[in-house]
Amino acid sequence: MLKYLFIPVTIFSLFLFSCNTESKGHFYETDFSKFFGEFDGAFVLYDYNNKYYIEHNSKKCSTRYSPCSTFKIPNTLIALQLGVIKPDSNFLKWDGTVRSIEAWNSDQTLETAFKNSTVWYYQHLANLIGDENYKHFLSSFDYGNKDISGGIDNFWLYSSLTISPLEQVKFLEKLYTFNLPVDSVYIEKTKELLLQEENEYYRFSGKTGSGSKNGFNDIGWFTGSVELGNNIYIFAILLEGKDASGVKAREISKLILKSMRII
Repeated sequence: MLKYLFIPVTIFSLFLFSCNTESKGHFYETDFSKFFGEFDGAFVLYDYNNKYYIEHNSKKCSTRYSPCSTFKIPNTLIALQLGVIKPDSNFLKWDGTVRSIEAWNSDQTLETAFKNSTVWYYQHLANLIGDENYKHFLSSFDYGNKDISGGIDNFWLYSSLTISPLEQVKFLEKLYTFNLPVDSVYIEKTKELLLQEENEYYRFSGKTGSGSKNGFNDIGWFTGSVELGNNIYIFAILLEGKDASGVKAREISKLILKSMRII
């Protein structure tokens, strides 16, 4: 079991003294532009124990975008809950079609497909899940605009389904507090898939997402959490601009979290 470092001063108090903030009830706005470089975008973090949000670019924090591969989080939960796949039985054989990302050109398990954002694996699951099940779960999850009209195996890929960074955080809060209509064993499995880094001080988890039009990436997501001591910080970052990607969003989110002394 991890032994986390006890932090006697709240992250909020550290953040408040290091930044100019504008209080909006339980929301505080600041400027993290220096971390975004040439990208536009948004960042929102929720301190679960102290019940407040910190936002960079509050307008964009409430603007909806395609979830891209961050949708693999709810997609995994739905597939597991319906029994479309099982935690210990989720192998799919590659169909031989050569795709643009080399890691996709092989047989996949849930673990590899989640890690590598293997689109064809989740498109196969989507066809097994079906429209009515998606409508039911996206409504019960209160996930973004809940619009699957873009097609059963495409609606989350720069299509009809959209969600804001703030809504991403609220969805993840339900995941980490087991407040979703999904069996706890499947929530735990999804949390295992999200885990990216673990040490004696914290657990860093998340999922990347990248979106492109006309052959060029122009949005990048990273949504995740940091478990630190007896608290959890849930966050989402969205990048916009040429060559934006989930990998770059993850890098920038870590810089911001380090500046806040969370990691």
